[in-house]
Amino acid sequence: MTFDISALPFAKLMGVEITAAARDRVEGRLEVREDLCTAGGILHGGAMMAFADSLGAVGAFLNITPGVRTTTLESKTNFIGSAKVGTVVTAVSTPLHVGRRSSVWQTRLEGEGGRLVALITQTQMTVEG
Repeated sequence: MTFDISALPFAKLMGVEITAAARDRVEGRLEVREDLCTAGGILHGGAMMAFADSLGAVGAFLNITPGVRTTTLESKTNFIGSAKVGTVVTAVSTPLHVGRRSSVWQTRLEGEGGRLVALITQTQMTVEG
């Protein structure tokens, strides 16, 4: 299944690409551009978190009923490594729990060669109306 990134304006602004989207797995990629980096040319932690948040939100959205929204309730990031400007990071987000009121998603963000850059766990809450 494909997902139209224009539904997530901030993710689109960052350049997030959703490469695969299903109820049990969302994959994406992000080119590490200079404007997403710290002064040292390293992908900013906030950009990593926003990338992962976008993928988890897509997964949560694919698991809710029409007319219901989802929003991030909590997010925790373990920064493991770094990604340099000019490289591409990829991510895979999978559910740890999908319930009626919330879902919990874990996103593994990898740099070149499959090197772990960050591990993000987020809780998405469903919102009626």
